[in-house]
Amino acid sequence: MFGKSSWELIRKAFIKIHLYAGLTSGLVVIAVCLSGTIYVYNTEIRETFNSEFYFVEETGERKSASELQALLESREQAKVTGVNWNEASDRSVQFSLKIEGEEKPNSFYVNPYTGEILGNTSDKTTTSEFMGYMFSLHRWLLLNKIEEPMLESMSNQDLGRLINGIATLLFTLGVLTGIVIWFPNKVKNWKQGLTVKWDANWKRVNHDLHNTLAFYSLIFLFIMGATGPFWSFTWYREGYQKTFDTYQAPKPEGKSEDKPEEEVIPAGLIILDEVIAKANSELNYPGMVRVSIPDNGSVPIEVSKFQTGFFARAGADQLKLSQGSLEVVEANLFSELPLRQQIGRSVKALHTGEIFGQVTKFIWFLACLVATSLPITGTLIWWNKHKKKEARKRNSGKAKVTEMA
Repeated sequence: MFGKSSWELIRKAFIKIHLYAGLTSGLVVIAVCLSGTIYVYNTEIRETFNSEFYFVEETGERKSASELQALLESREQAKVTGVNWNEASDRSVQFSLKIEGEEKPNSFYVNPYTGEILGNTSDKTTTSEFMGYMFSLHRWLLLNKIEEPMLESMSNQDLGRLINGIATLLFTLGVLTGIVIWFPNKVKNWKQGLTVKWDANWKRVNHDLHNTLAFYSLIFLFIMGATGPFWSFTWYREGYQKTFDTYQAPKPEGKSEDKPEEEVIPAGLIILDEVIAKANSELNYPGMVRVSIPDNGSVPIEVSKFQTGFFARAGADQLKLSQGSLEVVEANLFSELPLRQQIGRSVKALHTGEIFGQVTKFIWFLACLVATSLPITGTLIWWNKHKKKEARKRNSGKAKVTEMA
């Protein structure tokens, strides 16, 4: 379709796009990817350095969810609005408590053997503050930490989100153009293109590292880059949701849907043990159950169940149970969704690497390290070529002067 000269022109155009996309977004990409590399293991880091919140000693029999609910509500003078119930014998469980006078419920780590509150998700520790900074750097480039507004037209957080989103789009463009640049030239000598010549000079090693590492992590870099703007741009988020059939139009303010009247259950008659047992019977596999207790007695109880384990799938199964009979009003099982909707509902897991537990998290960790290195190795490649051109110009100038003499 294209002649050799036409292809060379196209390739040169892609090289320019690849170069300027990389140079423009380089510093932001380094900051975002380095913080992302660390944040891949957010849960593990928190559990390691704040283990007293997450792990407990087995001392007798575990109390039931209903016993813990009654104990906490009586002692804290607060209403339980939800629970994350983990069956593991050495793990704490989480209860959300709505304390009177506070706008939102607080989530507490609770020892299931004693009912002791081990901590609050809002407790400030060195680890939580560090991971908070990593999240802020990854999402808003730490601009949300600056109190003085930098622009009148938007908040610092929105500015950080905008810069992040643009840099991520440029990074993704760099990935796509890199494919076009790499493949036609390397497909014949593919073995050479997939190895690093370690015994060469540092410029050649740097060049090989840029190309080879990028190739091996190509699909993962694209997934991270393509999902990243989901949290930066409304138009991108809605486009993603419409593409993968998960978009729900916002409800007009001041209007509510007419719902049929249901049996109203007095507060306190929802028995958590029965709800969890029902969830486990309907969703018969090891995992963590999350129950959300509604304020209104006519609203169904919302239950989610997540698989646990080394190769656990990220998508949750969701149930809505009638408050009166615990009949399943609605079941939304992840495995029964069309592939499009599975992808749409997994945007966060795809971005962070949690899609298949520890296996994919480790792959994403390595890919994030590669992504952090690419702007550095790419800039060095450009700088070396730039110096080479400057040297050629100088030598050419000297040669002309010699000829004239």
